[in-house]
Amino acid sequence: MNPAVDEYIQNAEKWQSELLLLRKILLDCGLEETLKWKAPCYTCEGANVIMIGELKDCCTISFFKGALLKDPERILKKPGENTRAARVIRFTGVQEIEDLKSSLQACIDEAIKVEKAGLQSDFEEQRELDMPEELVRKLEENEPLKTAFYALTPGRQRAYILYFSGAKQSSTRESRIDKYTPRILDGKGLNDCTCGLSKRMPGCDGSHKSISSGKT
Repeated sequence: MNPAVDEYIQNAEKWQSELLLLRKILLDCGLEETLKWKAPCYTCEGANVIMIGELKDCCTISFFKGALLKDPERILKKPGENTRAARVIRFTGVQEIEDLKSSLQACIDEAIKVEKAGLQSDFEEQRELDMPEELVRKLEENEPLKTAFYALTPGRQRAYILYFSGAKQSSTRESRIDKYTPRILDGKGLNDCTCGLSKRMPGCDGSHKSISSGKT
């Protein structure tokens, strides 16, 4: 048990009991516990497998390669429209977790097997997006940036590519890349919190606005 995760759960505003139960289930399955992106992350042989966390209206358990799991009961959901590999389950009570415990354990066991087998998402609908040439050039010119970009999760890489490619003019694409280079080097996704105030880690919930307005 990682002390940093103890602190995370102790500081949870609403879902402590649910997070504690999810944590126990994950640890009982033999995963290693750490804190990444300021949220509990569970790994297998050093590879990220599952994360848990609190949101305003629920707590979640997220599978990094959930799209590869069989999930016969269809309990895994896409966390966002553009999500590729990750899948999530949302809970609003301990009893919900208890009711799905056997199915949840089956998903966790399968996720561990997927990671140990080295499987990767390779579905037709998940083909790699074409990188804008400005990003390709920047990555080739800046080795630390290249290393940091490819260290991001596939979902974070995809979000950046979509955002950079969305600009019509080359100058605007370059400007966007330059603006977000420090964030990429810091290991942050396009929509990740950078101020440390968000209640929806690792995502940003707008709490940074309190800094500019002088509120606490």
